[in-house]
Amino acid sequence: MTISTTIIKSSANGNGSTSAFTYSFKITDDDDIQVIIRSATGTETVKSKGTHYNVSGVGGNSGTVTFTSGNIPASGETVVLRRSTPQTQAMDLIDNDPMSAETIETAHDKSIAVNQELQEQVDRSIKLSRTNTMTSTEFTVDATNRANKLLAFDSNGEISVAQEIGTFKGSDATITTAAYVQRDIIKSTTTAQLNNIYICVADAVVGDALTDTDHFALLVDAVSAATSATAAAASATAAAASAVDATNNGAAQVTLATAQVALATTQATNSNNSATTSANSATASANSATAAQTAQAAAEAAADNFDDTYLGAKTSDPSTDNDGAALNAGDLYFNSNSNVLRVYNGSAWQDAAVDTTSFASNGFAIAMAIAL
Repeated sequence: MTISTTIIKSSANGNGSTSAFTYSFKITDDDDIQVIIRSATGTETVKSKGTHYNVSGVGGNSGTVTFTSGNIPASGETVVLRRSTPQTQAMDLIDNDPMSAETIETAHDKSIAVNQELQEQVDRSIKLSRTNTMTSTEFTVDATNRANKLLAFDSNGEISVAQEIGTFKGSDATITTAAYVQRDIIKSTTTAQLNNIYICVADAVVGDALTDTDHFALLVDAVSAATSATAAAASATAAAASAVDATNNGAAQVTLATAQVALATTQATNSNNSATTSANSATASANSATAAQTAQAAAEAAADNFDDTYLGAKTSDPSTDNDGAALNAGDLYFNSNSNVLRVYNGSAWQDAAVDTTSFASNGFAIAMAIAL
């Protein structure tokens, strides 16, 4: 049977109830598959055939891994099924013995399977790109000297084992009571530098100062952090006080606003009352003005009527009244030449009164004549 796919691995999510998981690659033995459970936190556990699962589909291009009771993958777990072919050569060729095509094909299939699995590992490895170069990817530092150190690149870009980040040596006073070597980390107990963290950058002897920048570098400035924290706390307290003041001021403003609203309401009511009074006064004034106008009009009409009836003093009989209108019977005027009051009878003027200076003697004579 041929190997028609390069797939050597499949994965699926557990749910606490599914026990059978399918793989989609060829295996020639039920030991040629590796079953791995990856937890939600990334922990990987290789399971054992017969104890945790059983395999079916050997020799085909797919099959099933079935977990046993009590070993069913839980929700949050990932099931990884990976082909893992033994890197051995099992075909034994004997001179002059017949050699079947199946035997040769099986050997070739195993060789391809191993190559695919190695390629899968290479694909998961950190490696140089096809156009990049490195003189050597080897390092000769032994396990003891590699312990607690870092894999890094040197100044030439070659792989190397670098110094460890640092080794914590506990606490010490700012003026040290112990000797330190490079990368040692120390926490200060002196008040001025309390809880500051320093790292040794050059070997130091007893009595060196942690604040000596030739031997130590400050990693964590706890003093400044504490000062900042205190300032922040003070700011928070001030902010809280401001908030209380703002609340109290807000309440005062509400009270003031309420009083102002009440005052405005009273003033508005008084203004309305004043407006009503003013309106009444205005109405009365208007009525008085109307009455005055009426009286004035009546007076003017009476004066006009009088003026149209008594035409005043004139030197001769007028032909029209003072307005230029036609004369009416009863119109009067005083003739200033003859000193006589004249009246219009509807067609002509005639004396309405005579000089009375001779009335007494004439009357007496008449009386005497009658008596006689």
